[in-house]
Amino acid sequence: MNNPQISAWLDDLSRQAKLRRGIVISGNVNNIVFNQEGASLPFKQVLSGTLENLGFKHVIHYSRVGGISGISESNWNELQSSFGSQSELIEGDDYDFDDESTHQSELESGQTQLTPQDFFAVAQRVMLNTNVPKVAFIVDWSNLLFGQVNALSEQERGWLVQLSQNLRDAADEMSHTEIDKVQSLMVFVCQGVNKLPPQLTTGNPQFAEVVVPLPNRAERQQAILGLSNVFNLDQPLTIGSRLLEDFVDLTDSLNLREINQLARLSRQQKQALSLDALVSLYRYGKKESPWEQLNYHKLKDVEIILKQRVKGQDESIKLVRKVLIRAFTGLSGLQHSSKSRMPKGALFFVGPTGVGKTELAKSLASFLFGDEDACLRFDMSEFNHEHADQRLVGAPPGYVGFEEGGQLTNAVKKRPFSLLLFDEIEKAHPRILDKFLQILEDGRLTDGRGETVNFSDTFIVFTSNIGASEIEPGEGAIEQFKAHVTKHFVQELKRPELLGRIGEANIVPFNFMIDSDFLVAIAKAKLEPLKMRLKEKWGISDLIFDDEKKALVTIVAQVNNSAGGRGVLNAMVSALFDPLAEFLFENLSDLSGFNGRPIRVVQAGKSFDFEIDL
Repeated sequence: MNNPQISAWLDDLSRQAKLRRGIVISGNVNNIVFNQEGASLPFKQVLSGTLENLGFKHVIHYSRVGGISGISESNWNELQSSFGSQSELIEGDDYDFDDESTHQSELESGQTQLTPQDFFAVAQRVMLNTNVPKVAFIVDWSNLLFGQVNALSEQERGWLVQLSQNLRDAADEMSHTEIDKVQSLMVFVCQGVNKLPPQLTTGNPQFAEVVVPLPNRAERQQAILGLSNVFNLDQPLTIGSRLLEDFVDLTDSLNLREINQLARLSRQQKQALSLDALVSLYRYGKKESPWEQLNYHKLKDVEIILKQRVKGQDESIKLVRKVLIRAFTGLSGLQHSSKSRMPKGALFFVGPTGVGKTELAKSLASFLFGDEDACLRFDMSEFNHEHADQRLVGAPPGYVGFEEGGQLTNAVKKRPFSLLLFDEIEKAHPRILDKFLQILEDGRLTDGRGETVNFSDTFIVFTSNIGASEIEPGEGAIEQFKAHVTKHFVQELKRPELLGRIGEANIVPFNFMIDSDFLVAIAKAKLEPLKMRLKEKWGISDLIFDDEKKALVTIVAQVNNSAGGRGVLNAMVSALFDPLAEFLFENLSDLSGFNGRPIRVVQAGKSFDFEIDL
């Protein structure tokens, strides 16, 4: 094999197979992988070929459904007769195991059915006997062999005893002529060492685990180039091209079979697709993603659009615009590295309560994805205990809630194009931060069920009140908020790497809401939804003030500055919404006659009366 980065796990397997008597192989074991010559083949075929090349005379596969395969019936009988086994053999169905030219006898012999107990008995006798050929016994789907690994049945405990004896009593050949050769071996192919009873592997020097990883960058590139004449794309795939580099990035977390499926999907399209459209169609079932629709004209007006909903935070909105422009131009590894596996962006909103942090996040979600509901909010005060991370990603097998999955991973699987809002991040348990670091670095999480969830099309916003109780309104407050965030991550949490991944340039401080003009602007913005609701439900054409600004100034005068914009809504509810609701209720019988007419708001000091404008 020319490239040492191709199937490096095979080197580990070859080394461990000469040292141990039991190996657990987990990970990407149900897919296509590269062999030592760089050819992509089914995992089972690569595993068998590798073990045969190491010197095993027989490589025998066993599963509870298929029985044994990979060895002719005559050789199986011969293997048993070498120590007088009386195991009963039952012929099964035909089984295509490997290459015709090298395994014709196995292909013609079919499978042999037998129980796990019988199979383990044969393996035990082979491993105890130094005078028989060296055999690799492979237990396929071994994760399905046992039920609850911590609550084994009587029969399963019997199998466990057999396997444990196989490994404990296996004969070791230490002569100088045999010490560098393989010895009979048991291989368990499963989804992880934790799928087997811990009594078998824990603290057992006869055991090793070999993990078959997802294809690395070199492997994905080789697979894509091997299919370059198959892919139907709007640009050619060539060595060294930007398209190839982007393709390799976009297929991060995909296995070789999925890359083959991408090629098949591209050939099913009537017209050649762009790379982004093909991957989006494969992952999400649609050709266009919101990130492709992010263009110059849309970004040019982003400040105007966000200011329509968020008042008094012009500097914060400018910082958000800078991040989006940086993303669009590709200078932050986001938009034009939409091929990057990381989330499209990460922002850290910090400031006093009620100043518009959550509102800006919702507005940003609406801007990016066309829907405010694309803002998926997680209140981190609910994740402040040690095992709270299980609520996000799901409980591990055997624990309560395993079947339900995690709140975060389920949400992203359901809505991959979304803004993830982690509110009051400073209240989360420190273990949660490890999950955030993994998302920001790798762009993916593995949930409790072992499924990998991709975050590469999400935008992440953290909010925090760090420093709000210590910082006074006025000049320098913005820089003080930034300093408090840095201190929190570096000195208090001792997690500077998380701050580094978010980026200090992406810290967005928010102003205190002490200017009454800003509060009036917020109150005015709240009037529009009220007018729309009156029209939709009651047919009221408008809400007319004798002096709207005077009325709003009167309302916001009741707001405690420490409550910020949230206090404006509370004041409007008590001063305006509740009296208006009372007026509508008292005139319920006459409302049908109000259709198409406005309601006039009459101010009387700090209170308001209402009448129908006839």
